[in-house]
This record gives sequence, structure tokens and C-alpha cells, in this order.
Amino acid sequence: MELEREIGELIIASLNLEDVTVDDIDPEAPLFGSGLGLDSIDALELGLAIHKRYGIAMGDSDEVRQHFASVRRLAAFVAGARQR
Repeated sequence: MELEREIGELIIASLNLEDVTVDDIDPEAPLFGSGLGLDSIDALELGLAIHKRYGIAMGDSDEVRQHFASVRRLAAFVAGARQR
């Protein structure tokens, strides 16, 4: 999916992940913990990047955690928010 690739590129660029390519990111893998290994500071930076790129504000922490589960979930959230 094109949006998943775009979000992967956004993650890499906004978090300065120099040793990671879009092809390295499994769209189903967790973004935090055992997957890509992002932390809470990364979540804030990524949320800001999503807001800047797509004009989408992230909601409360439970909602954000749910949307940031994986690249695929984040792409689905962005796609849904764009349709509103």
C-alpha cells in the first residue's frame, strides 16, 4: 500500500533513523518495544510529523497507542481521517 510506504518514509525522516530503509519496516510489526523499538519521545515526534504532513491531530494517549501499534494501523488511521 502506498500510504504505508509513505508513512514508513515519514518515520525514517522524522526520527532520523539512518540505518533503516522503508523495506526494513514490516507494516505489521509493532512500532514500539520488540518491533521498530521506538520510545515515548519518538511517539511525540512522530505525532508532530503526522500532524504537519496530514493535518491530523492525535487524540488521547489510549487512542494514540492504538493507532501507533504498527505502520499498517497508522496508515489506516491516516486514511480514515483524510476521508472525514
